[in-house]
Amino acid sequence: MPVTLLLVLHGITAVFLLGAITHQTLGVFWPRRPGQTDFVANARGIRPQIYAKPIVILYVTEFILGALLYPTYRVVARPPLQDLQLTYVIGLFEVKENFAAIMLAMLPSYLYFWKRAPEWANTRAWITGILFVTTWYNFVAGHLVNNARGLF
Repeated sequence: MPVTLLLVLHGITAVFLLGAITHQTLGVFWPRRPGQTDFVANARGIRPQIYAKPIVILYVTEFILGALLYPTYRVVARPPLQDLQLTYVIGLFEVKENFAAIMLAMLPSYLYFWKRAPEWANTRAWITGILFVTTWYNFVAGHLVNNARGLF
């Protein structure tokens, strides 16, 4: 499969994942109050538990697509960044890799607390918040690395 197609699929899947985790996080930390009808309230007015399985599926898909793209990054994209001495961009990607792997290992507990442990609302909220922050970080860092050669 061509690298460009993989990169586009990786980006589209990331946007779906960001949408799902953002809606779920809004539903957990800032639920809609009765009578609110504005745009933001409608984005918050969801049932957060229905997003758990789709988020896991999207995250695993995103991780697999990233793993398929990783050799191309190492061989094609990273050497010019090293030549330009953009070590902070490379560092962003290194942290992104670690966050992605840690969150992949955390997905079973995330799914457990959403599906089988409804009484653990505080733990569920913390895990959701951590997944939200790391997913957004990975998205922003991935785009900065992807665009670094064109910017510098």
